[in-house]
Amino acid sequence: MPRDLARLAVPRVGSLQATEDPFEPYRLLDPDGSVVVPVSAYLGEVQACGRSVATQRSYGMDLLRWFRFLWAVGVPWDQATRVEARDFSRWIQISDKPRRSPSRSGTASAGAPNSVTGKPSPGAKYATSTQAHSETVLRAFYDFHLETGDGPMVNPFPLSRERRGGRGNAHHNPMEPFRHERTGRYRPKAAERVPRCIPDEKFDQLFAQLASHRDRALVALWISTGARAAELLGATCRDADPGQQLITVIRKGSRRMQQVPASPDAFVWLRLYQAQMHGLVPAGGDDPLWWTLRRPFRRLSYHAARAMFVRANAVLGSNWTIHDLRHSAAYRMARDPRMPLTDVQWVLGHALLSTTQRYLTPLPADVIENVLAFHERRQRREQPPKPAAGYRPESLQILFGEDRS
Repeated sequence: MPRDLARLAVPRVGSLQATEDPFEPYRLLDPDGSVVVPVSAYLGEVQACGRSVATQRSYGMDLLRWFRFLWAVGVPWDQATRVEARDFSRWIQISDKPRRSPSRSGTASAGAPNSVTGKPSPGAKYATSTQAHSETVLRAFYDFHLETGDGPMVNPFPLSRERRGGRGNAHHNPMEPFRHERTGRYRPKAAERVPRCIPDEKFDQLFAQLASHRDRALVALWISTGARAAELLGATCRDADPGQQLITVIRKGSRRMQQVPASPDAFVWLRLYQAQMHGLVPAGGDDPLWWTLRRPFRRLSYHAARAMFVRANAVLGSNWTIHDLRHSAAYRMARDPRMPLTDVQWVLGHALLSTTQRYLTPLPADVIENVLAFHERRQRREQPPKPAAGYRPESLQILFGEDRS
């Protein structure tokens, strides 16, 4: 009998627990508080492949949703079939995602565009990118246990039926990019999203709402270097080189160290912040560069930096994110005719030039302004010119056969 997903309740049981163990940064716990060993084994494999701690957390959250669904339907993870995978894919597309605050769930503004930025607010449903990411992680999870012989004999998340046999991209033209011919059967198609840029005047208003030298230094470095939030927050005191206007970051994907240039005003704010914290926090070469401003002083985390940015947004009624600063920096550099696109690729740390080319896409605000100017020019062109003063309208009407008054 088909499963009644409309009446299925998936309780928020189990959790993804952060640990202090560098060999197991995160572990998945079942409703009884016991460690889910298959997930721990897979996250260990992910760590061995060189994935970051943030990636392991993201994979763990996808697996937590899947195991909660299996616990709700009463199916062990090693006995899941394509029926459970299909029902989970349907459930995650239709069901509402859990909210931390019950008062905010089901609001009418969920998914509506912001009046200042035009960006839609988080909707009540799971985003398409979240659904696609979950399908990829779960398929890799069962592929890993197929190799070890611990899981089911057939992967519950199969590939698509588009190519039953043969090799993918068998007749590929070397002059064209590769196509993804083999994707997951239950993987939704996500639309290509155009990165959003913070206009200069909006950024000035946002920067004026920052309350401390530390916050100004952070935002100025983000907007001038294009570094990711975690890359800059992981910097140490040795990484800042004001003399050469460089700061060293560890790239997210390759995990390599790279010096990126920043604007002079960013280092001015950084020096003011360091003078403010002098004698209060350690300032050795290996000590963190960014600290909290209240006692007890701790290393500034991403969630604390995000809360700072949310407070600045609340004053303006906007919903910009820290990652929008990276997009804004990329747009500023890519639209400068004197800066080659390959230089922008190097600064952003992109592996492919095609990723950097996204920032050559026209911004929606610029397109709207150009189209409105086009309609205004058309309107002026369609209106007939008025005759010079001194001509009698009735005479012009006899000559040209139309009213030119």
